[in-house]
Amino acid sequence: FENFSPALGDSALALTLPGQAAPWLPKLVCFRSMPAVSRTLTVSLAANLALATVFFMMATRNREGLQGGIAAVQRVSGSSRVLTRPSRTAVFGKVTEPEMKTYDFGWMEDELISPGMGMSNKDRPLIDQRARPRRNRRTDGMRDMVRENFLTPANLIYPLFIHNEPDNVPIPSMPGCERHSLESMLNEVGEAKAEGVRSIILFPKVEDDKKTNFGEEAYNPDGIVPTAIRMIKEKYPDMLVITDVALDPYSNMGHDGIVENGVILNDETVQQLCQQAVMQAEAGADIVAPSDMMDGRIGAIRDALDVEGYSNVSIIAYTAKYASAYYGPFRDALDSHPGFGNKKTYQMDPANSREALLESDLDASEGADMLMVKPGLPYLDIICRIKDHTDLPVAAYHVSGEYAMLKAAAEKGWLNEKDVALETLLGFRRAGADVILTYYAKQAARWLNGKD
Repeated sequence: FENFSPALGDSALALTLPGQAAPWLPKLVCFRSMPAVSRTLTVSLAANLALATVFFMMATRNREGLQGGIAAVQRVSGSSRVLTRPSRTAVFGKVTEPEMKTYDFGWMEDELISPGMGMSNKDRPLIDQRARPRRNRRTDGMRDMVRENFLTPANLIYPLFIHNEPDNVPIPSMPGCERHSLESMLNEVGEAKAEGVRSIILFPKVEDDKKTNFGEEAYNPDGIVPTAIRMIKEKYPDMLVITDVALDPYSNMGHDGIVENGVILNDETVQQLCQQAVMQAEAGADIVAPSDMMDGRIGAIRDALDVEGYSNVSIIAYTAKYASAYYGPFRDALDSHPGFGNKKTYQMDPANSREALLESDLDASEGADMLMVKPGLPYLDIICRIKDHTDLPVAAYHVSGEYAMLKAAAEKGWLNEKDVALETLLGFRRAGADVILTYYAKQAARWLNGKD
């Protein structure tokens, strides 16, 4: 507020707010005839009130809050020194590069208030601090040189929803995602592959008339999943195809296993899962991913694959799959909501972490090649603990609810989608995930490749 303009003639000074219409702000006037001390106090009060007013006005004009600074008057009366604002223009508009300007800080010598501060030989304040982590953040080149974790398209697994329909169907709760026809699936795989994504995982929407309690459609060699595998392998033989091993898409009960008298059966379900996994391997799957959370299913599936000659087919175990509220949009996509109750008798309690280590030990001993944590963001601690606990690669699933929340916030303009999505995926890597299943895979790969 460097323009205290004489709006009332020689007898008074009026403090104005340039460029701002603030009829509700009373005029603050300091008459020249007042004693010097009184004038000083009045102008000081006026300046502080005006400063607070402008901060309030700026905050109400922009939902991101204050993104810059404003000029501040230092010692309105009795000093000629004014702290000027940096020339980084526009508090709320597009920020431009700062003006290159060197300041004189010699005046601070007489005002140092911390016992740990002195002045350098260059007449600048100097704290007694030899280790300065900011030195390693000083330039882009420096930050790149010491970066600890990296995210590449090859770290991403792309989940695709498929159905036996000629047209795609958008999934309202997952903006940007669709149930793909098989032809559209091929196009999507090709686009992802062109961006460097090397692996996809298939999730089928099965027709209701094919769903049963025993889920026999899960191992139909002419079903949608084996058909999709063969199509992908024929056109993109080097694309890694991962398949979901579970009964819920094929169950008229909406559960991951056979239901008897309201109980999800374990061993009987594992028998069905073994048949499903072998059928998927026969169709050309590179990796099977049991997501059912039945006890002992990893060892049983490993043995079934080996006996049938598929010892090279890998297993990604859903090791720590929690009974989470974040799965809602996924179940919308596949119409696989539980027909009754919930999945808490086989999926893990969100309150538990040591149990995840027990599950990881069991899956590793039974022949799993990779261990997965699902969901991702609320369970970064589990990813970290399992990573420290095992020598196997660790996967994290950035699930539908996490994806949907980010999409919704971006659509509202509350977040920068690209920056937050990439930061989220890098967070998985930092926590210990070697690979990440994410619906952002293709889009994130484009961003990583410098594309919009």
